[in-house]
Amino acid sequence: MGQTPTLHMLYTCPFCWKVRGLIEHLGMDIEYIPVNGMKIKKDVAFAGDWGKVPVFTDENGEHFVDSTPLLKHIDAAYNGGKMAAMGDAERQKQWLEWVDLHMSKATVPILYGTLGSALKTTTRISKIEKFGFISKRLYAWAGFPIMWGIIARKRVKKDGRKPKQLWHDLLSEFTDSHNGEAFFGGSSPDLVDFAAFGYMRSVSPFPQFKLLTDHAAGMSWYNRMEHTLVK
Repeated sequence: MGQTPTLHMLYTCPFCWKVRGLIEHLGMDIEYIPVNGMKIKKDVAFAGDWGKVPVFTDENGEHFVDSTPLLKHIDAAYNGGKMAAMGDAERQKQWLEWVDLHMSKATVPILYGTLGSALKTTTRISKIEKFGFISKRLYAWAGFPIMWGIIARKRVKKDGRKPKQLWHDLLSEFTDSHNGEAFFGGSSPDLVDFAAFGYMRSVSPFPQFKLLTDHAAGMSWYNRMEHTLVK
């Protein structure tokens, strides 16, 4: 019997939430290891030159990176590949790409779309994540709110939709693709569901999440996803 698998992560990282959702759904025995938000590359240097989170280390000490390939690996290694085998493989591939392209890019505008929201977000992150005394304050109050605010405002301007409208449009398109089923995967969630759930769930620690709660179909699906997790 090998070591307990670990997930090096940031608690507010959308890509980490994707993987965490599947891990919690499967009820895996795993140790979550928070990294320092200002020293990510150093904290995950053991996994090579990837330099990002999440990093999954299995019971044999082998490291795996990149959230969507990680979803597929965990499904294959700990779930017999059942989710990858659900439904039409090409449809699942196309929608995994759609979720990673569109929902991932929607998280920055909703959290950092104005300088005010950027400050709230970075302040909240500085309280949740693992930081040193000085770096916590630098992250919350110095250049990060301004930097993120500028990046997000550019994305909002380029897209032409307010962050709430963007998310509502994406949730409508995604839930319409369920064709009347409870999940994208049908009667139970598949890898596409967990990818989308991770991005939406990453907004949940922040006040901006309230902008999503009046999308009826999206919240109904989100709540069903939460109910599949092993507490």
